[in-house]
Amino acid sequence: QVQLVESGGGLVQAGGSLRLSCVVSGLTFSSYVMGWFRQAPGKEREFVAAISRRGLGTYYADSVKGQFTISRDNAKNTVYLQMNSLKPEDTAVYYCAADRTSRLEDSSHTYDYWGQGTQVTVSS
Repeated sequence: QVQLVESGGGLVQAGGSLRLSCVVSGLTFSSYVMGWFRQAPGKEREFVAAISRRGLGTYYADSVKGQFTISRDNAKNTVYLQMNSLKPEDTAVYYCAADRTSRLEDSSHTYDYWGQGTQVTVSS
């Protein structure tokens, strides 16, 4: 059974930082591209970042480039999202996802497995 479990969300003031983690089980983690997406209330789910299978390549949405950093530890089956200089518009539920293809994709339709999400709330 494949499981993706996110953690690290919470309430933070604008300008603060959070580090999200996603622990994956039930699949060969190093064989999957990993991505982070987010969904704000009343909005569609949007791509945030993706990382290649060995962590050598990354891809970011323009809205978070230079602000967020995605990384992974294949020995721990974990992908991370370091979020700095947070703004109220970063408030959303953040989801990690696994994609068995080798390409860094920003479309949610290409991802095969999803976590339940973790809430990030940034107060002004």
